[in-house]
Amino acid sequence: MSAQMTERVEKLRAEFLGSLVTPDDAEYDEVRRVHNGLIDKRPSLIARCSNAADVAAALRLGRESGLEISVRGGGHNVAGKAVTAGGVMIDLSLMKKIHVDPQARTITAEGGVTWNELNQAAHVHGLATTGGVVSTTGIAGLTLGGGVGWIMGKHAMAVDNLTSAEVVLASGEVVAATERSEPDLFWAIRGGGGNFGVVTSFEYRAYPLRTVLGGVAAHPLPAAPEVFGFYREFTASLPDDLSVFAALTHAPDGSGVKLCGVPVCHAGEDEAQAERDVRPVREFGPPVVDFIDRVPYPVVNTLIDEAFPRGALNYWKSAFFTELSDEAVAKMIEAFQNSPTAMCLLVVEHFHGAVTRIDPTATAFPHRRPGYNCIIISQWMDPAQTDEGIRWARETFDSLRPHVADSVYVNYLDQDDASRVRAAYGPNYHRLVELKRRYDPDNLFRLNQNIAP
Repeated sequence: MSAQMTERVEKLRAEFLGSLVTPDDAEYDEVRRVHNGLIDKRPSLIARCSNAADVAAALRLGRESGLEISVRGGGHNVAGKAVTAGGVMIDLSLMKKIHVDPQARTITAEGGVTWNELNQAAHVHGLATTGGVVSTTGIAGLTLGGGVGWIMGKHAMAVDNLTSAEVVLASGEVVAATERSEPDLFWAIRGGGGNFGVVTSFEYRAYPLRTVLGGVAAHPLPAAPEVFGFYREFTASLPDDLSVFAALTHAPDGSGVKLCGVPVCHAGEDEAQAERDVRPVREFGPPVVDFIDRVPYPVVNTLIDEAFPRGALNYWKSAFFTELSDEAVAKMIEAFQNSPTAMCLLVVEHFHGAVTRIDPTATAFPHRRPGYNCIIISQWMDPAQTDEGIRWARETFDSLRPHVADSVYVNYLDQDDASRVRAAYGPNYHRLVELKRRYDPDNLFRLNQNIAP
């Protein structure tokens, strides 16, 4: 660190309520790590903020020093954009305050909160909101990109339940973004990612929900063509209460046995009706494993956590299917049979219900058609397998190109997907560019799936 930079850091330290971590500090290597072990970058400074004032001060230092700025919430995003090489990393992970208002049915949470933490706090009051399918994911990145979740068929996505946000702009100004206050900014952050500022606090609309009928039914891999045929037919007319995904995955016992799983979550209040709605999933085949049971809502959001361990090396590809055809399914199965590690999986998410009844331009998140999203998840632990792991994901994606659209969910873009950013924002891209010019004309917030001004 240069003498000038050292002087600026010491000046910042005098007004900073959080902690400043440099490469000389013992905790540096642990703090700089993000969920994806493939990402190995070394910031010049990590500003572990305690409030919006800390964020504004850290932004000022980065801007004055001409350094790249990254923003870390939960650090879960596969592209690793939360950490900068040589710049200033604004770390919100210490900002953990959560307030639940059971009368107003709102949840207010700071930018370092994870979905497990939010779900647990809301559950005490019998409330929940849409957010995440892996509980260790941070609320910030997931919400700003859209926010897939188990109850999105009934209650739409995380962005659709966001009612206000505290945002630190590139200028250092702290503003409240709502439908009435800064409505253009509020529109942009609901799907536009971290392009417009640092969101330090989120307020969500919440719903009464204590337990769900959730879990997974699993079948042997040779049955996968029939399972996907059933899945396609079954999901053609689901009630809003029921979300059903599909996955080609490995048995969680470490045996390496390949399976075709059907994860479900039914959020309806009528338990008898929930059983009736889910019964076809439990009876088809029948499955060799049925882990579907009535559980507290926070539990269903932890069911696949073990499949995504922190520190595993990750490389993903994703796109929306134009049609979940037999040919597409056959290519998925063939690719999965050749997956390089027992940590690789392919997931199909079904979009239906409330999330598809919102206009594509109502928020910056544009993907509102009923249908299916495919995620190719390549994971491994041994760095020697990196080339093979990346190659498998790319080759699998290439084989599926005839069956997928240009559209892609921004939160699933990997680190080398910059050419697909426009497709992630679809019909909202040009408006997002205009708003980027207004709120961040110098592109201070560029370490993201970037909307260049």
